[in-house]
Amino acid sequence: MTELQELVRFLEDRFACAQACTECARACALRASLADLDGTEEQRLVRRKGILCAEVCDTTCRLLAEQVTLSEDVMRVQVEWCRTVCLETAEVFEEAAGDSGRSAGSDCGSGFDCDSGSDCDSGSGSGSGSEESARACRDCADACSTFLSLLR
Repeated sequence: MTELQELVRFLEDRFACAQACTECARACALRASLADLDGTEEQRLVRRKGILCAEVCDTTCRLLAEQVTLSEDVMRVQVEWCRTVCLETAEVFEEAAGDSGRSAGSDCGSGFDCDSGSDCDSGSGSGSGSEESARACRDCADACSTFLSLLR
């Protein structure tokens, strides 16, 4: 691989990581906003992890997109931290989604009318919303890993 090809790959993977961080930050902020402030311990954990992950991903995106003169060591530390937080948050979201496998009409704890079915999925820590957020976190962690493999 030529130097130019290496540079292009580095920039493409850096951009892909920043883009995945942006998507993850959005998903986590949304998931955290749906968690009940006075809800169960699980809902509070979903909220805390969602907020932390959104902040870390946003910071990582800004660092990768705006700071062109950073050393590889600084980038490595930030991206590794982002990857770790994303994986931890994905686990919390997946556990919350696993706890939501209840039928329509049951009390899912979301505060929504579960008889309508889809409203239950919009609740904190339940349904496809948690699964989608977990997927965004895992995608971000994967993009971080790919980018980290390029850093020396």
